[in-house]
Amino acid sequence: MAEVPGATLCQGYRWRHIAFARRSLLILFVLGQTAVASYYLLWVLPYHGGTWLELGMTALFAILYAWIAVGFWTAVFGFVLRLTGGDRHGLLRRHTPEALAATPLAKTAILLPIYHEPVKWTLSGLKAVYRDIERTGRIEHFEFFILSDSRDPDVWLEEQQRWHELARELGAEGRLFYRRRPVNLNYKSGNVADFLRRWGRRCKYMVVLDADSLLSGDTVVRMVQLMEREPGVGILQTNPTIINGKSLFARVQQFANRFYSTLFATGLAAIQMGDAAFWGHNAILRIEPFMKHCGLPKLGGFGIFGGPIMSHDFVEAAFMGRAGYEVWLETGLGNSFEESPPTLADELSRDNRWAKGNLQHLWVMFREPGLRFAHRMAFLNGVMAYLASPLWFGFLVLTTLEAASMTLAPIEYFPEGHQGPFPLWPEWRPDWALVLALSTFALLFLPKFLAILDAVLHRYTREFGGFLRLFASVLLEIVISILLAPVRMWAHSQYVVAALLNLSLSWSGQNRTEETTWRQALVTQFPGMLVGGCWSAFALSLDKLFFLWSLPVAIPLLVAAPTAVYLSRIGPGSVLKAWGLLRIPEEREPPMPLLDDARTFRSEPVRDSIWSPFEQAVLNPGLNRLHRSLAKDHRRGMRSEELMAAVDRCLKNGPAVMSRAELSGLARDSQSLADLHKGAWRAPERGYWGQCITRRSHEQVSGEEPIPG
Repeated sequence: MAEVPGATLCQGYRWRHIAFARRSLLILFVLGQTAVASYYLLWVLPYHGGTWLELGMTALFAILYAWIAVGFWTAVFGFVLRLTGGDRHGLLRRHTPEALAATPLAKTAILLPIYHEPVKWTLSGLKAVYRDIERTGRIEHFEFFILSDSRDPDVWLEEQQRWHELARELGAEGRLFYRRRPVNLNYKSGNVADFLRRWGRRCKYMVVLDADSLLSGDTVVRMVQLMEREPGVGILQTNPTIINGKSLFARVQQFANRFYSTLFATGLAAIQMGDAAFWGHNAILRIEPFMKHCGLPKLGGFGIFGGPIMSHDFVEAAFMGRAGYEVWLETGLGNSFEESPPTLADELSRDNRWAKGNLQHLWVMFREPGLRFAHRMAFLNGVMAYLASPLWFGFLVLTTLEAASMTLAPIEYFPEGHQGPFPLWPEWRPDWALVLALSTFALLFLPKFLAILDAVLHRYTREFGGFLRLFASVLLEIVISILLAPVRMWAHSQYVVAALLNLSLSWSGQNRTEETTWRQALVTQFPGMLVGGCWSAFALSLDKLFFLWSLPVAIPLLVAAPTAVYLSRIGPGSVLKAWGLLRIPEEREPPMPLLDDARTFRSEPVRDSIWSPFEQAVLNPGLNRLHRSLAKDHRRGMRSEELMAAVDRCLKNGPAVMSRAELSGLARDSQSLADLHKGAWRAPERGYWGQCITRRSHEQVSGEEPIPG
């Protein structure tokens, strides 16, 4: 490990030895179990691996089984550690609460990168975080930055308006800032990098939030104190809890995250220790080494392996580790929250974006020098989150070919790939196949029941509605996860293929409210439904036993559309919540001030206007002054003539005839905004702007008072 000034090297060496022992044990368990399972599969197959087809099946099975086994043993590690009192070598265990409380704070930036998010909803979350930090009495150590990448002028003009209102409401002038990039380069990582280049030296640390992130004030303060006491730590990651699920889909994801992560996160943190990953949000980063060592290179390969890195977080953690700094996941921090996509369609849309970014990590994994082994394995795990789907699909294809060859083709006693003078006699071992299937199911589902046992042993079943409701919730989650697994496999397989072909994709804000319609579900899920139906019919034509074997995959694909529709509905989620199913502690306990504030602020009525944000920027005197103060003078050379012509066209015909780029150009130019305001109020009554003014004068609209200059 490279020496970091102020770092306690003996502690570093100690945890590295412990981490090496734990990782070695994990590898031993995974490889040993995978070897036994692969041996069983070879003897289950009729030719015992004597054909190229069977060797391919075995290779795919070994890869997939090992990947599942890693998750299984991670949960077992977490269970054992919690059973023995927790991880004694965790970062938080090094310091007493009294020592942390006495640690002075350093200047910290709270960053909120946004891109076409619901403005009022997003800033209400930031307002709740601000108020909660204010309750700690340490607000003077924090600055808040809204970093917008929004391109639609109606969106970013509203962002500017609500930021101004929020700063005045909180009394946060000089503490709450807004910045919009004129050029959107390199996605979220480019947004943060631009902030650091301009203002990064103002603060020692930065806490990165997502649009749906919430962090309690006490957690933020404790994170800063931990970083102050651990100068060798470059990134400290919390374990976010999913909350506010309303649709059935979101409530299932919320329950699974909250209940199962107790084991998985504990095990993961214990295995990774100071070589943990960064998840892009709800974490604190040391700014100076981040700026120095974590700049993202452009990939020098071909296709998706060329150009900017789309998924930045794992790469930044790996670069921080390469520089000699530690990256920790600390599950004991608590009170870190985020939200789940409300529908299956929204989750898959997000996965479509993530798939390409994660696959790019293969290039970083193999081509970047000096990365720690643990971080390369984190890359591999992230890649497998999506690559596993086409591998499973390939395994199903090979099994179908194997069944077809045994049914439709004559038995080959000397198949291709077989060496030796003696024939191969096909032999089936159904008892071994049953053992292998049970082993695979155990890897998938035993951690869920270990979580129940953990809840019983540590006496927190009541927080989830009591033992019976908890048990029923787990069974319901298992059923829904079985229905969703083949659908995700089919979708992820398409995303991986599209990514490898380097097909373009778009980035957009996340849907947080809309349910999936039958039309949307049928359009998106019909290809998978067709594949499932055809495969099942073909399996039936081959062999009844093979048909029964295909049903756990075929049935979920066939019912994918109604599954997507009903899981998106809020009604079933509300009914189950009323019954006490899929409940989480945050819904039963007296609400935290942070969560209570977030719900209150987000539920406050929106001050709707008959004017669009752009129209308000032109017509509302106070808002016009605000936007002019944030705009710049762009009237130079040919640009001046273009803007003057755009102003004339906008005054004559209104904004509807203009492109988004043209409207953004006008809203970014202070003189154009002034000319538009003056010209609109002098426009003829029958013109576009005259009609806007007349329409407003005839309607009662709340919240339309001009902002004082």
